[in-house]
Amino acid sequence: MAIRELMEQQKKYYHTGATRGLDFRLAQLRKLKQAIVDRESEIIQALRTDLNKSEKEAYAFEISIVYQEIAHVIKHLKRWMKPKKVKTPMTHSGSRSYMIPEPLGAALIIAPWNYPFMLAFDPLVGAIAAGNTVVLKPSELAPAVSAVMTSLLRATFEPQYIAVVEGGVEASSELLEQPFDKIFFTGSVAVGKIVMEAASKRLTRVTLELGGKSPCIVHHDAQLKLAAQRIAFGKYSNAGQTCVAPDYLLVHRSVEDKLLAYLQEAIQSFYGDKPLLSPEYGKIISRRHYERLQHFMKDGKVVIGGDANDQTLQIEPTVLEAVTWDMPVMQEEIFGPILPILTYDSLDEVVGLIQARPKPLALYVFSEDKKVQDALLERISFGGGCVNDTLMHFGSTHLPVGGVGESGMGSYHGEMSFHIFSHMKSILKQTTMFDIPFRYPSSKMGLKIIRRLTKP
Repeated sequence: MAIRELMEQQKKYYHTGATRGLDFRLAQLRKLKQAIVDRESEIIQALRTDLNKSEKEAYAFEISIVYQEIAHVIKHLKRWMKPKKVKTPMTHSGSRSYMIPEPLGAALIIAPWNYPFMLAFDPLVGAIAAGNTVVLKPSELAPAVSAVMTSLLRATFEPQYIAVVEGGVEASSELLEQPFDKIFFTGSVAVGKIVMEAASKRLTRVTLELGGKSPCIVHHDAQLKLAAQRIAFGKYSNAGQTCVAPDYLLVHRSVEDKLLAYLQEAIQSFYGDKPLLSPEYGKIISRRHYERLQHFMKDGKVVIGGDANDQTLQIEPTVLEAVTWDMPVMQEEIFGPILPILTYDSLDEVVGLIQARPKPLALYVFSEDKKVQDALLERISFGGGCVNDTLMHFGSTHLPVGGVGESGMGSYHGEMSFHIFSHMKSILKQTTMFDIPFRYPSSKMGLKIIRRLTKP
């Protein structure tokens, strides 16, 4: 089916009102969950094929998050859909005010390749919950996962309701020309700008989940061994191809050597003496990305890891020292298993370094001092993050996830996913039992009354 024809069918189906009812939305969410359960082993195998993800990583980072999201939405959807009564000012005496959530209409979800299942289905859950029709565009760089998702969705839903369009840049470009009511994009800053430009031509609402260089700050009072484990977990899961992974470390100069030793220990405990042979360790998605990361390996000095396999497209968990801000590795998001370390002497120095650069998607702080934690969280603008941990905020259905500035626009997860695919329609219900004559031009006392009711 041609993309334009598909768009017309989805618009037509949406306008029948079939997607709006609570029972319908709940039924579709349950159908989606059951379809995932039935194809779970295929999804896990596809993730192994595309990214060499282990079964544990595939389930924990991709499938379980979608299960949790569906369960959370089903539990709370009835309440979210109810009209929300709000206060009414004295000037509107006799009336009642409400906000009513309604679907936006036809939504486009463009998914990335690094978490190709979760980052496609997580926003899909929100779009279904809000009562929209959806076109999903999987990433062509994860073809095995794309094929499984396409088969799953086509077997579960009619294309006039939920459709999948596979393909490369040409397919994405044609989709962006269609009159969608909402676009949800996850990917790079560069492509995000293209999506936003296309959306601006129709003033289409956009959510952009992008990235950037997310710092991880390790203060001198941190529990260094635990910090190293949690940093290694956050950085090297999915071979570093995580949008909220620590991109670089800012470590207090006095604890750099100790932290390095603990990082080495943590990496070995996770992946053994030869990480490239570990069944728990992933691979780089494509040769182009692999070669880009190899170029970064020339910067600074390798103090941990550094080995690579050109055939399997794997790079060892690597740590770089002697890195400077003008090196290529510090000029763009790394998105791989390479972790540069820079040192600092004061918190003011840390704040200044981060503030001088685009606002990051995530920030991580390791410190036992609440004053240090609070000072950094207050002074630095970022999308979201953790204190004394990494990544874990992303897995909570109760915490919205999203960027700020160049790292993104809009947040989702849980109730926020429902709201970003909804419009809050404002309604005032006025009484007919009496009128308010002072608002009319003929009222001689009107201005005096309005002044009294609205005086500062």
